[in-house]
Amino acid sequence: MTVSSGDEYPIHQVPGWIAHPGTSDRNFYDRNYFNLHSCSDELFAIFGMGQYPNLGVHDAYLTVRKGDKHHVVRASRPLTDRLDTQVGPIRIEIIEPLKTLRFVVDASDESAVAMDVTWNATIPAVEEPNQFLRAGGKVVFDTQRFAQNGTWTGSLTVGDTVYDVTPDTWRGARDRSWGVRPVGEKESDGIRQTLNVMPGMWNYMPMQFDDHSILYMCHERPDGIRPLEEAIRVWNDPDRPIDNLGRPEWEHIVTPGTRMLEHSTIRMPYAGIEIDCTPLVVNYVSVGTGYGMDADWRHGMYQGPELVVHNLELDTEQIGKIGQYGVVDHVGRFTYSDDCGEHVGHGLYEHGFFGEFPPLDIPDPRA
Repeated sequence: MTVSSGDEYPIHQVPGWIAHPGTSDRNFYDRNYFNLHSCSDELFAIFGMGQYPNLGVHDAYLTVRKGDKHHVVRASRPLTDRLDTQVGPIRIEIIEPLKTLRFVVDASDESAVAMDVTWNATIPAVEEPNQFLRAGGKVVFDTQRFAQNGTWTGSLTVGDTVYDVTPDTWRGARDRSWGVRPVGEKESDGIRQTLNVMPGMWNYMPMQFDDHSILYMCHERPDGIRPLEEAIRVWNDPDRPIDNLGRPEWEHIVTPGTRMLEHSTIRMPYAGIEIDCTPLVVNYVSVGTGYGMDADWRHGMYQGPELVVHNLELDTEQIGKIGQYGVVDHVGRFTYSDDCGEHVGHGLYEHGFFGEFPPLDIPDPRA
C-alpha cells in the first residue's frame, strides 16, 4: 500500500501520496546530519539518517573519533512509512520542530559506542542557498538545506567511558537537507565518465560563539568560479536580524603531500571580519558511513529485505589515507576580534577537494 501515516497531515505538495516524492529521479533523498563535540580535541561524533523513497531504502549511522579509533554503527532497512524515524538501534525523535530533537543509538554487545542525546537550538533555523549543479546535461545536485547550531544534553558511551553530556560544554551543528544528489548504487557515468560532478574545493564551517553563530560555506571550482557561497552572522536572539557578511575569502594551509588542511584564515572584507581557524580533531566521516568511499555501503544502497546492522572499529591513521579524498570533518576552534572584543568559538571545520585544485597546488588524483 502507498497510503501511509503521513497522508493524515496537510503536508502534500503534489497530487500523489506522501510515500512518493514529486520527482521520479532515483537520486531523491531526505536526510539529517548532526555533530557533537566538547569544544576540545577529545572526540568528535557525527551521526545522521536518510530516506531514499525512489530507491526504497532507509538508513542511518553514528561515527565517533576518539584517540586512534574510528567507531561506526550503521544500519539499513527497506523504507516503509516515511514518518517512522527508526532504523534498527538508531532513531530520531522530533520533540519540538526546529528547536528540540533527540537522537538515540541503543547499546549492544557488538558495539563500542552508544548514545542518548537531546539537541536544543541556540539559533533559528537558517535557510541556506539552493545547490544546483549539472554534469554532462544531467542534474546531479538540486538540493535545499537549513542549518542550525545548538547544545547537547544526555550521555555518550565510547568503550569503557560514559560521558555526561551537558549543554555548558557540549555543542554541535545540524543540517537538514533534501532534493537530488548522487546516492545509492553507482550509476553508469555514460557521457560523464571523465567529468567530476562537483569539482574543486568545498568548505563548510558553522561556527558557534557565546551569543551568535557565523555560517561560512564555499564551493569554488578550479577555474575560480563559485557555484555556491555564503557568509552570515546569526544571533541567538531571534529578534535580531541576520547580518550578511559579504563575499568570503579564504586562506588555507595544506599539509604537504596531502589533501588535508592544518589551518585557515577566513575573511569577510565587507564586514571587516577575519577569523582564525584551527582544526582540533578529525573525523573521516566519508569512511564507513555511506558518503561514497565504501563500495559496499553508500547512502541509499539496498542491503537486502531485512534490517542490516554493522559495527566497525577502524584505525584512524589507516583510514586517513583514503578518507582525505572525501569530505573531511574536524572540530574547529575559531577566533576573531571586533569592536566588542575577542570572540572564541568552536564548531565544524569541514573541507573537501575533488579532483585538482590549482590555487592550493592540489593535484588530480587520477593523474
